[in-house]
Amino acid sequence: MKKVTTIVFVLSLSATVVRAQAPADSTTTANDSILWSSDMKGVTIKAQRQLIKQEIDRVGYDVQADEESKTLTVMDMLRKVPMVTIDGEDNILIRGNSNYKIYKNGHLDPNLTRNAKEVLKAMPASAVKRIEVITEPGAREDAEGVNAILNIVMMDNRRMEGVTGSVNGSYSTLNNPAIGGYLTTQLGKAIMSVDYGYNNMSKRETENSNLIERTFVESGNTQHINSNGKNPRNLHYIDFNASYDIDTLNLLSASFGGYFYKVNVQGTTTTSMFDATNALLYQYDDRYWLPDYNHHSWNGRLDYEHKTHRKGEQFTLSYMLALTRQHSEQEDTYANMVNAPFDYTGMLIHSREHFTEHTFQADYVRPLWEDHKLEVGMKYIDRRNKSENSQDYYGASLPAINTAFNHSTQIAATYADYMYTKGKWSARAGLRYEYSYLKGCYPDNTIADFHKHLHDYVPQASMKYQIDDRQSLKFGYTTSITRPGITYLNPSVVSTPTRVDFGNAHLVSTRQQTLALTYMYVGQRLTLQFVPHYSYYHNGIASLIYSQGDRVYSTWSNNLRQHRWQLEGYVQWKPFDGTTVVANINLVDNHAKDSASGIKQHLTSMFYYANIAQKLPWKLLFTAYAYGQFGHSPMNIYSYSSPYHRYAFTLQRSFLKEDRLTVRLTANTPFQKKVHDKSRTTQGDILGWSDAKSVANARYFKVAVSYRFGKLKASVKKTETSIENDDIVGGITRGR
Repeated sequence: MKKVTTIVFVLSLSATVVRAQAPADSTTTANDSILWSSDMKGVTIKAQRQLIKQEIDRVGYDVQADEESKTLTVMDMLRKVPMVTIDGEDNILIRGNSNYKIYKNGHLDPNLTRNAKEVLKAMPASAVKRIEVITEPGAREDAEGVNAILNIVMMDNRRMEGVTGSVNGSYSTLNNPAIGGYLTTQLGKAIMSVDYGYNNMSKRETENSNLIERTFVESGNTQHINSNGKNPRNLHYIDFNASYDIDTLNLLSASFGGYFYKVNVQGTTTTSMFDATNALLYQYDDRYWLPDYNHHSWNGRLDYEHKTHRKGEQFTLSYMLALTRQHSEQEDTYANMVNAPFDYTGMLIHSREHFTEHTFQADYVRPLWEDHKLEVGMKYIDRRNKSENSQDYYGASLPAINTAFNHSTQIAATYADYMYTKGKWSARAGLRYEYSYLKGCYPDNTIADFHKHLHDYVPQASMKYQIDDRQSLKFGYTTSITRPGITYLNPSVVSTPTRVDFGNAHLVSTRQQTLALTYMYVGQRLTLQFVPHYSYYHNGIASLIYSQGDRVYSTWSNNLRQHRWQLEGYVQWKPFDGTTVVANINLVDNHAKDSASGIKQHLTSMFYYANIAQKLPWKLLFTAYAYGQFGHSPMNIYSYSSPYHRYAFTLQRSFLKEDRLTVRLTANTPFQKKVHDKSRTTQGDILGWSDAKSVANARYFKVAVSYRFGKLKASVKKTETSIENDDIVGGITRGR
């Protein structure tokens, strides 16, 4: 008993010392304590690892501390992260908004940002260390920032001995195979890693149908569209990272990666038009398919970091190259035509879009004196876009349409960021200046070239107070700028019998202001976060939809004025040993107005995710979760989406030494075969509704397996700063 008492005293003293040495901005101190129980045989130590951590500019979710991460994908884990919600179509929303960028290890990953939904569904969570939501980025990236940044941290900076890796695979009853692998090794001073993933979305999984009804206000005619289709695809992604320690003060790191996929789109549509008395005006069938649709995105980075003998002082030089290539052909053939408002029997639409970007950046960080630090830097971006479109008609004398559009943007920026930390207080303030030159030209000279010069000063500030070991309060002000991408700018016209789509070459950037207050409580069994915030902008880029002759015309404008109030909440509760309850909500009150037409929209909605995990005998882990939307969420100034709700159950168990093999079984909506995503259009020239039905992908059963091998004692090192470009909306991946 004397020996046990001595051990308990030492453990208690050690835990007290750990608390005393923890940094003031850490919210994990109340949860890193050591619990023990003693009996005649000795001491049992239980370590509790907190999932959530808050810093002055971000909130982090510890993926490796979540037992379910062994077999889940990153998309699955995102549902548990504070301030992240995912809708019924797997679209990711950060702070209730789709305007965000994704980083990997602290710098922009263009591949993830441009196609997050597909790539993150194929990426295993077991390779991710932490997921962070950066809510108040510093002036270094703030001008090119968005409403938030999602940072996926995949690597440590520890030294390494040996080789480590993992393989994973899954298969569902919807014929949806997925495989992936990750490998890290060291050769002298060089550390290298590579990961690869493949995901197949089958015909059965992508089978869908959609009913649309549109009433044209001016004529009173009503259009019915009934479509059925399949969109099978194969997606591959690969990522290679390497670092080389030149010496203790100099580090060179490089990375290269990308993703590519091909989609086999095919389906049929029946379109009918009726007058106000319900008499048939015309009707026709359309068989459409995409014989060629390819998308490739690649990016590479090179970073050099030099540290001085002064602690905390460092200089970084970075270069990034980003490439995207997209090629598509869509063929439509028409049949069973009754009074059709066109005389051709089909058409072929051919499109090529290229995006190339070079970025150069220099950053310098210097501690000024105790508790004070300054970061300054410069950045230059050369961004070039090219687009070619052609449209050929079958069985008619209409001439072919060919358009080409080139757009370039040159951005030069400089910034200064000041940071202060002392005791329970921490603060950050910065200012960024950007000069932008935009130029658009038309190789066929059908439209006059244009150019613009833009000057932007962007301030930001945040302050955090650590009330005690468990509670903190933070206030932040941010400004962000969003620039239009080539798809929004491209004026080339894509015309079908029912609609006409084209871009607007005269769009300008949008400036958004956000104020947020964050309260966080982190206890041993309970974690709470509440974030009320307010955001607004007066020249937002938004859809402009109108009608001419019972056809839908769609383009883009800078006419949107928006004011949004939000309350974000996160709860993690452990009522008993082995039981964890997680809830993530986002309540949004959105006021929007089109300044040109005067159309107003006021909608309130709430996204939610709820999860309960229970440990069972025989090392089993059972999880039940539900997510969805209450109320109506805006799709644009004219339309909103209706409520929806989803649910699933999982059972997981690990095997072998160190739980290296993990198997997970999932039942998704087992009592519901089909799901509906409904929307309504209540304002503008065209009124109506849409009911999109997932024919087969609501109910499915899935098995996932992962296996770890080797011993990990380190991973690829990264420079502490690198390049982030995150200012574009409407890139080349926007669908028509």
